[in-house]
Amino acid sequence: MCTMIMHKVGIEGFGKGTQGWFGVNQANVSYDHPFHAPLEHALNIDFVDEAQGPGARVAVELSAEAARSLVQTILAVLDEAESGGHLAVNGNQ
Repeated sequence: MCTMIMHKVGIEGFGKGTQGWFGVNQANVSYDHPFHAPLEHALNIDFVDEAQGPGARVAVELSAEAARSLVQTILAVLDEAESGGHLAVNGNQ
């Protein structure tokens, strides 16, 4: 059964696809059936710039455990960067 859980968030960054690097300005995050991962449900993240068409997309499908571990690791790295003075509080450094 599909969960229909999906959120979009504006982002600023770059992704690498088959044609090289491209800007990404949106992440689509869902918890639903994956296209490729051998899981019933997965956390699916698509990093996209819809204005550039379907070639401007990087997709990731993660198990729930892997997604939670990734979130904790991202937060730990950002906390360490901030405490070391490498990251401004608003993230613009």
